[in-house]
Amino acid sequence: MPENGFNAEGFFADGGGLTYSDFIILPGHIGFSANDVDLETNLTKNLKIKRPLVSSPMDTVTESKMAIYMALLGGIGIIHYNNSIEEQVKEVKSVKRFENGFIVDPVTLSPENTISDVDKIKEIYGFSGIPITEDGTLKSKLVGIVTRRDIDFEVNRTRKLKDVMVTQLVTAPAGITLAEGNKILKESKKGKLPLVDKEGCLVSLMSRMDLLKNEDFPCASKGKEKQLLVGAAISTREEDKERLKELVDAGVDIIVIDSSQGDSIYQHNLIKHIKKNYPHIEVIGGNIVTAKQCKSLIDAGVDALRIGMGSGSICITQDATAVGRAQGSAVYHCAKFAREYAKIPVIADGGIANIGHIVKALALGTSTVMLGAMLAGTSEAPGDYFYEGGVRLKKYRGMASLEAMEKGGGKRYYSEEEKIKIAQGVSGTVVDKGSVAHFGDYIIKSLIHAMQSLGYRTINELHEGLYNGTLSFEARSPSAQREGTVHDLHSYTSPDVALFYPPDRKIR
Repeated sequence: MPENGFNAEGFFADGGGLTYSDFIILPGHIGFSANDVDLETNLTKNLKIKRPLVSSPMDTVTESKMAIYMALLGGIGIIHYNNSIEEQVKEVKSVKRFENGFIVDPVTLSPENTISDVDKIKEIYGFSGIPITEDGTLKSKLVGIVTRRDIDFEVNRTRKLKDVMVTQLVTAPAGITLAEGNKILKESKKGKLPLVDKEGCLVSLMSRMDLLKNEDFPCASKGKEKQLLVGAAISTREEDKERLKELVDAGVDIIVIDSSQGDSIYQHNLIKHIKKNYPHIEVIGGNIVTAKQCKSLIDAGVDALRIGMGSGSICITQDATAVGRAQGSAVYHCAKFAREYAKIPVIADGGIANIGHIVKALALGTSTVMLGAMLAGTSEAPGDYFYEGGVRLKKYRGMASLEAMEKGGGKRYYSEEEKIKIAQGVSGTVVDKGSVAHFGDYIIKSLIHAMQSLGYRTINELHEGLYNGTLSFEARSPSAQREGTVHDLHSYTSPDVALFYPPDRKIR
């Protein structure tokens, strides 16, 4: 065996299927500080994000809360479609509305609405600072504002807003710059700044909270309108073209075509439909695991590829159908082909059980990784916590589990209308991981230190090392895998992610 391991071409040459656990990456030379590492990467051919993290479109992983914090951290969330069109659109709108220098479509109420109406808005959107206009609509005369402090201690939630709203308002004229609005917010110490026209009608809104979030999350993924980026999944069924239209109208940035086997005539036709009717929308195709499949979807017009089939922790596709591929091999061969054929980035989806696996996926050529199980236990994931054997858990299920398919997840597997449903996934539980804002930050810091140990400042440099042969790999025997993790202790305590954060860390 060579002293410095094998380059990727030699390591993967024998055609055997390798998983992330089957190899280790040899260290490089550290010639820079961790602060010099830049994790910016291409999510699609035309869209970059600051962090290589994508949350999976699963109904126990990504709805608006997860997508919001993934975007704030510099990644992106993909809203699942195991719901109605209206429900998925609402989730997308919640993300687009969450943070914006100028909130151009603020939620408004009238003086005749009640405190309970504010409570409902808080439950749906997560905020309670509401402008009050004469008729409860945008572009009518602004007459007051209601914030949390005005209603927190009101017992009677049927009380009308005209009795509790603040009428002495600090406003600004429509057309001011973001910097000017931020200055007014700072000087007035107000939470909201309504922007009005010459007649006093509400035009838009600025939020002090958004200003603070800009300071807390400088790497946030935003579009040209300064709104958070968000993606949404759809199936290849003909009726999902209506879902697609509504999602585009809601402002979605990326469409993920969610199929277990993505190289199909159905997906080809849908890709062409999207590119013809919505050319500004980025399209991610998949899932696929071979170079032949890559070429097929690239020729159809995708902007990125999703790699993985049967490697997820809750997926039993390989057992049920004998079709798929070991994820390490799938990522390497697909990423290499997509780069050489059309410079199309790939997303590694599945098989990632720890942060080291994320590093290995990036080292095999992927530009981003899609996380499911790693994020499912966080507080931003859909679902409620419960206790089992004294452990705080959340439910996590595959979209091809019988439970998920009963709600519509079978669309991903072309089995929605079949009388006998063939499960290709299971339902299970995952341990509470706290807030994704904390856990995600921990992942990012770990990736930065890993990049430093490998000796590469950027993901692009890492990929150059992969393809020019300077990045080296070595196989791991079962005993080497055991040696590489905790072993030979009577007992030990797992590191608590919360310990890595100062007590004054604020997640707004």
